[in-house]
Amino acid sequence: MNFQNAHLPQGFVGLHANVGLKNGDDDCLLVASTVPAQSAAVFTQSRFAGPSVLISKQSLAKNQPFQGLVVLSKNANVATGPEGLQHAQELQRLAAEVLHLPTDSVLVASTGVIGRQYPMDEIRASFARFPKQLGSLKSEQAARAMMTTDTRPKVATGRCGGSVIVGIAKGVGMIEPNMATLLVFFFTDAALEQAQLKDSFSRVVDRTFNAMSIDTDQSTSDTAAIFANGLAGPVDQNQFDACLYDCALDLVKQIVRDGEGGTKTIIVNVSGARDDKQARLVAKSVINSPLVKTAVHGSDPNWGRVVMAIGKLDTELDITAETTTVAFGTQEVYPPTAVSIQPAELARLKQYLQQNEVEINISLCIGDGRFTAYGCDLSEGYIRINSDYTS
Repeated sequence: MNFQNAHLPQGFVGLHANVGLKNGDDDCLLVASTVPAQSAAVFTQSRFAGPSVLISKQSLAKNQPFQGLVVLSKNANVATGPEGLQHAQELQRLAAEVLHLPTDSVLVASTGVIGRQYPMDEIRASFARFPKQLGSLKSEQAARAMMTTDTRPKVATGRCGGSVIVGIAKGVGMIEPNMATLLVFFFTDAALEQAQLKDSFSRVVDRTFNAMSIDTDQSTSDTAAIFANGLAGPVDQNQFDACLYDCALDLVKQIVRDGEGGTKTIIVNVSGARDDKQARLVAKSVINSPLVKTAVHGSDPNWGRVVMAIGKLDTELDITAETTTVAFGTQEVYPPTAVSIQPAELARLKQYLQQNEVEINISLCIGDGRFTAYGCDLSEGYIRINSDYTS
């Protein structure tokens, strides 16, 4: 479910504002739980991770659950040296004061241009003006404050028993996750133990955000987290997992639909792999192939690019050309037959590839492993957006 006007669940308060990073639009988000909460978070594995990621990981290592967060957009505060680290630490302290929380209980996230220092004078002045009383937040407004090149805010909402889950996300480019992706935050009033929440979140992230790729580029600032304040009482673990998965998958599909320059969603389903790890490897190889992406963009039924993307995994010796099948939607294209290369069949395939969402189904006929990857096509729009990003 996706309810853009939904408020964050009961017990979560905060504000959104401009602190001088964007030209008038909101570029700062603050959220806190009014009661003690459990939390879980995962971060980018980039060797150039920004100070926001580093200090958040340090806070998490102290085994104190996060109770709130601060997000700045339009400036990643990455590759900014010791001064950038000091600014991130100061931002965490400033946010903690506004949110009335201990400093280490505030998660810090930042996204945008790399290599630029924060305008700290403007940020300090803005935080000094923030109201003493925080209010309820609409999820759309919270998501909008995190946007950079996004064309629209991304929100997903679900219900699990008497509890509510609200997820917000930003991101349209520099997306090839590794442990986490983009900026993604979930808020729920469900009551879960810390270990339960961590296990549930890890499982869901692995099958949703870590299954997504737009351009094969892993961000220096990726952060995903969930906050659970328990005000709605206990929930069934399996039901919660399913609801959280549905919300996460909803956000994934919104992200790939909004991918920089993208015009179509691509879903790659791999089955019959040796194990799920091999299925993931194949799905990612296909979803990341520029040749596959451009073929889908041009509605070209060029299945040769798909088998190329599978075949280049030359260390996967149990994958064979003889046992692999490929289909665009329900129409099998490999191995080719006399029928599959007839003009009428090619016309039907081209018509299918003109849809807004295209599925590529691959069976390796080895074992029971399976995985689904999500992405988008590659157009000249991606080049245009990223060639003038900092200007």
